[in-house]
Amino acid sequence: MTFLGAAAPAHPAAAIVGVPYDNSSTFRRGSALAPQAIRWASQSIETYSPVLRRDLDTLPFADHGDLDLGGLSPEAMVEAVRSRVAGFDRSTLPVLLGGEHTLTLGAVRALQDHHGDLAVLQLDAHTDLRDEYEGRRLSHATVMRRISEVIPLQQIVALGIRAGTRDEFALAERYRAATPTLAVTSQLWTWLQEHPVYVTIDIDAVDPRDAPGTGNPEPDGLSAGTLLTFVRRLGDLRVVGLDLVEVSPPYDPSGRTAVLAAVILREALLALRGT
Repeated sequence: MTFLGAAAPAHPAAAIVGVPYDNSSTFRRGSALAPQAIRWASQSIETYSPVLRRDLDTLPFADHGDLDLGGLSPEAMVEAVRSRVAGFDRSTLPVLLGGEHTLTLGAVRALQDHHGDLAVLQLDAHTDLRDEYEGRRLSHATVMRRISEVIPLQQIVALGIRAGTRDEFALAERYRAATPTLAVTSQLWTWLQEHPVYVTIDIDAVDPRDAPGTGNPEPDGLSAGTLLTFVRRLGDLRVVGLDLVEVSPPYDPSGRTAVLAAVILREALLALRGT
């Protein structure tokens, strides 16, 4: 099963890769099942976006299936992601379907090799800035801390953030911006437009009433509509990579979180590469 019946063009404008991994997840595991759940959910949506007035039928995009990660450690998984993203032609937009948030580090490492001024735009409920969690320095709870060792703090923008420790929020104050909403000043948006941007979307940025199927749900989040509106604006930026993480199908009995993820992915693809 592929996402919305993706073909296999020789030179895709965007390429989807599933990262079925949740070995460092805490509280509620299950995001390893997300890539296939999102592909399954895509059967219920159309290829056409009436808001963007664009259709995936006209976009040469590919779905390369899932990485074979087996029982890899988080470090080995991150390296596998880095290697896969590094292997794409620079004209192809890599789109990763998680899986736990830790995978983002691999993609950022790969893209930072080509884009020395890379900015990271994080849409998330959690800061993910712990130095270690449950004895691990690399996990979904520490991924942005590890990314901040690759990308300068002033190159990171975190939106939707509403949960973390006191120390994590103190560190986030050194970001270019960190806010619990998606409100972006014109000055910040202009700054983002001046940089290649990697976008990471953790589904728990969305309020649990719209996206209950996630490992660490956090109340008082974004509405699904608010997030989708923002995703459609990404076409104004030079996005060089994207991921969508932390959908957990075992806690999504109605399938609505996976459906929302599929719609987010369609709108992102069309905003970034559609015509």
